[in-house]
Amino acid sequence: MKIEIVDFVAGAQQAQGIAVIIDVFRAFTTACCCYDRGAKNIIAVDDSERALDYRNQYHNCVLLGERFGQRLPGFDFGNSPSEILAEDLRGKTIVHTTHAGTQGLVNAVNADQVLTGAFVNARATAEFILKQQPKLVTLVRMGLNANEQSDEDCMYADYLQTLLSGKPVDELMLAGELKKSPYAARFFDDAQPWSPEADFECCVDFNRYDFVLEAHKLNANACQLKVHLNR
Repeated sequence: MKIEIVDFVAGAQQAQGIAVIIDVFRAFTTACCCYDRGAKNIIAVDDSERALDYRNQYHNCVLLGERFGQRLPGFDFGNSPSEILAEDLRGKTIVHTTHAGTQGLVNAVNADQVLTGAFVNARATAEFILKQQPKLVTLVRMGLNANEQSDEDCMYADYLQTLLSGKPVDELMLAGELKKSPYAARFFDDAQPWSPEADFECCVDFNRYDFVLEAHKLNANACQLKVHLNR
């Protein structure tokens, strides 16, 4: 199995084989939390206006969206996993748009399969990939605002590679390193209440979920996330 690492939307566009679109802080942590809270469906959308249009298409629709970390006008929630964990989403369709993660999903048009990447279900994702026995896995680090490499996404790529190799990892050490990262500083900054400390704890809750999220194209601007239970 060959593993390639690429970055940002351009990397997503060129990704082949099984593509893992990585957005640890916070898109794909939040997506996992949505299914944990009973969401019926998650639709990842590239554009905020298109996301708003989905409110008219789905009954029980909940809009999640952010740009530069802050909740978008007219949306029900931002991109906060800790906020989502306090909600009952049973039977709801989630429409989700973010600055980085959902852009990667929509643009991964050349991959055979597209998975989400976050620490909360990393081991399940690794096991799923190993079962497929792919020739090529492309890890797409979406980074900060999809234009700057970030520690958490780089560390996830390294972590997933280690899991795929069957080697042990010290998750507590990784969480400690991430807490000291400048890319985690926003979670401990009172001037950025839209990124609470509880979100950081959610994002480094390693392997909390035993399921995989796979993206399936709906159209050029959106895809649906479907759950694979790792059983």
